[in-house]
Formats: sequence, C-alpha cells, structure tokens
Amino acid sequence: MTEPPSYLKATSDAYDAMAVVYADFVRDSLDALPLDRAVVAAFAELARENDAGPVAELGCGPGYLTAHLRSLGLDAFGIDLSPVMIALAREAYPDLRFEVGSMDALDLADGELGGIVSWYSAIHTPPQELPSYFTEFRRLLPPGGILLFAFFEAGGGPVTAFDHKVTTAYRWPIDGLAGLARDAGFEEVGRMLREPLDGERFRRGHLLMRAR
Repeated sequence: MTEPPSYLKATSDAYDAMAVVYADFVRDSLDALPLDRAVVAAFAELARENDAGPVAELGCGPGYLTAHLRSLGLDAFGIDLSPVMIALAREAYPDLRFEVGSMDALDLADGELGGIVSWYSAIHTPPQELPSYFTEFRRLLPPGGILLFAFFEAGGGPVTAFDHKVTTAYRWPIDGLAGLARDAGFEEVGRMLREPLDGERFRRGHLLMRAR
C-alpha cells in the first residue's frame, strides 16, 4: 500500500490529538455566523434544485456542518482524514453516515455526488498540491454539480502560510482559488467575503461553483 504524503499524516495526527477540544469549539459555531449560514443555505438550494445525487462534506471534522446540511433537506454524509474526528461525528450524529478518507483521492465513482462542501478543510494543503483537489472534486460531480469551498482569504496578498492552532495552514487570494477551480472544470456561481469578527484574525472567503 502506498504511504500517504507526509503532510496528510501530519494533519491527521494533529487533528486526532485536538479532536475533542476542536469539536467542543466548533459545535455551535454557525449560530453566530449569519452570512456563513446564508452561503450554506444558497449551496443547499442549488444542490436541491440540481438533484443529481448525495452531498458530501469533505473534511467534515466532528460532523456539525454535515448535520446542518441534512437539516436543510440534503442527503448529506461526511468524510474526514482523522479517525478520531469520524468517531466523534458518529457518536454525535448516529443517524448520519461518516467515513474516514482523504479528499484528494476518494473511493467514489465519477459523477457520484450532486454536491460537495469543503468547509475550511483544504486549508492545510500545500499550495502546489491544491490543484489536484479541485480535479478530484470535479471528477466526483456531474455537469451542474455544486461545490462550496470555504477558506481563509489572503486580504489581497499572495498565498501565505500561517500558524493555525492545529497545524500550518494557508491563506489564499480569492481570485487565485477561483482560477484553480476554473482550470479544473468549474464555473463560478458567486462568492462571499466576510470581514473577521471579534476573536478572528483573517477575512473569510467562500466560493460557490458549478461543474461544467
């Protein structure tokens, strides 16, 4: 069996170690984020209209957003690199499906999904590796499939590494990410930039895209 890239193992190990604390921190985080809820709701509406298959939250962590997607009427399930996170998600939401896996190479058929959410889950990916993630997202979606990609925005600057509390992460310019998505076969539906709230360091970026 091929060994996973070292950055994936480091990310999985880091989240395994922080899983319980992280789950407590994010569990109710959407409650205070009306703009974030709005972009998730827009994704859900587009995915329901498309009705092309189930929706996967890739990098689902402890599962709170997967559960929110289900509450919006989607056939949603979650996949995460961290086995401990998946165990917590299964415990918290026993009626939902959660699996261990890496979003850059998933054991799913071409076009199997109707929608994908990557909610700050690719932030630890080295910049040179990120194009392959968008290629995998496109493989999993049929034409018209919907992708929601959330990330830390670079504030007009270039791709920049920063000291995330779990492990090294990257901030991206929104136009740069939109370009990677276009190159992989997506067209932009809309975008939302949110300024940092109290206790947040960086602007938050959200891209809604449709598979061509």
